Amino acid sequence: MRTRILGLLAATALTTAGLSAATAADLPQAPPPAPIIAAPIFTWTGFYVGGNLGWGWRDSNNDPVILTGPGVPGGLEGGTLLFGNSNDATFTGGGQIGYNYQIGSWVIGAEADIQGINNDNNSNVVFIPGPGFAGGDFVPGEFENGADWWGSVRLRAGVAFDRVLVYATGGLAYTEDNTGWALGGGVEWAMPVNWFGSSAVTLGLEGLWVSIDQDDDSTRPTGTFTPVGGAPVNVFLPRSNDEQDFFVARAKLNFKFGTY
Repeated sequence: MRTRILGLLAATALTTAGLSAATAADLPQAPPPAPIIAAPIFTWTGFYVGGNLGWGWRDSNNDPVILTGPGVPGGLEGGTLLFGNSNDATFTGGGQIGYNYQIGSWVIGAEADIQGINNDNNSNVVFIPGPGFAGGDFVPGEFENGADWWGSVRLRAGVAFDRVLVYATGGLAYTEDNTGWALGGGVEWAMPVNWFGSSAVTLGLEGLWVSIDQDDDSTRPTGTFTPVGGAPVNVFLPRSNDEQDFFVARAKLNFKFGTY
């Protein structure tokens, strides 16, 4: 009797387990967990193109100059142009193109840019003539800078802190008729956007010290002086100063393409 009862209990347990398994198989199954996709790691590697806007300062307004050509006051050469303030400041803006390559936290690259200069054609100046001038002590007039644009080709090297890049830069600077050097640095921030098919958009601030060499025997004027009531006169750099130095501070916007 005991054996029959135990067999009956065992059969009942097996039947119940089978029914439970069948019922569980008929229930809807939970979907598998979604795969974890790691966010792409940002890199500064890639080509970029963009534009810049800024301001330039030149502190060389009181240097002596050489005046030649028709319209020189009194027919004499030599004298000083005295500007209305101690700084010659002007707007500058243009575009740039370059390439960065990131190795760990280090970023190296090269950049070329070109931009125009907003020459102030109405800069009030006074010509202080040299000894022997017979037309008076001072001649008022206006000065126009002869350079309409400038550019540079520079190497860049810096350190990246994820989407922030701090860098130094230096290389060749040039105008339409002379060359020199440019040296400076800046900081860039990569925004998490991809406008116009780019992999990233960067904003930056940059400062450059630019020095343009001038040949002592150059026949190219650096600008023109127009005395009141007279004709424009070519203005050349003084023999004692054969460089033009200026500082540029500018904001930059770049569109980065290629590697994320």
